[in-house]
Amino acid sequence: MNAWITLAVAGLLEIIWAIGLKYADGFTKPVPSAITIMAMIASMWLLAQAARTLPIGTAYAVWTGIGAVGAALLGIMLFSESPNVMRLACIGLIVAGIIGLKVTSPS
Repeated sequence: MNAWITLAVAGLLEIIWAIGLKYADGFTKPVPSAITIMAMIASMWLLAQAARTLPIGTAYAVWTGIGAVGAALLGIMLFSESPNVMRLACIGLIVAGIIGLKVTSPS
């Protein structure tokens, strides 16, 4: 179970760095850039730790899924991106995939 917690934290950090890319403005703003880079490094390191136990395909898919869902939802909330029904349905499919991978994972 620790690997799943580690992976979840890695995914949350991926959300931070994905959103941080927007605030870093092409790495032209020092503080948001530093936060983004630190989140990238920590996220990748935690993914690597989780992948020591979990299958890499599962770990990577869940990590990117958490990041994609979080970035898409925060994009809607923070940057007024479109919350249309099709987009929300696709986000729901990603969540369903993450849950499916967790449920069927041997670890």
